[in-house]
Amino acid sequence: MELLFSLVTGVLSASGLYLLLRGRTFSIIVGLTLLSYAVNLFLFSTGGLQTHSAAVIGASETPADPLPQALVLTAIVIGFAMTAFMVILAIRARAELGNDHVDGKQGEEGSTR
Repeated sequence: MELLFSLVTGVLSASGLYLLLRGRTFSIIVGLTLLSYAVNLFLFSTGGLQTHSAAVIGASETPADPLPQALVLTAIVIGFAMTAFMVILAIRARAELGNDHVDGKQGEEGSTR
């Protein structure tokens, strides 16, 4: 299970980094979202990967650490707010500049209209 977890985290990180390096705003938004998923998985794994363990003391023999779960829940809420802000910022930049390239110049991929 740990191998699959680390592979998924690595693939999400690599995909997010690849999309961040592209010059389009939508790619950057998706890349940051994938990176936040990878960080959330990493934070979740810091508490130890246990199956059938409740985060409540007394509910199971080996309770899971609730701190990583609380951190991931907080990170999900903050990530959702940041994604909404980035989408609004990208829409505004698209309306002002006429394209979705991050530096406002037309890229070599052609027209965006």
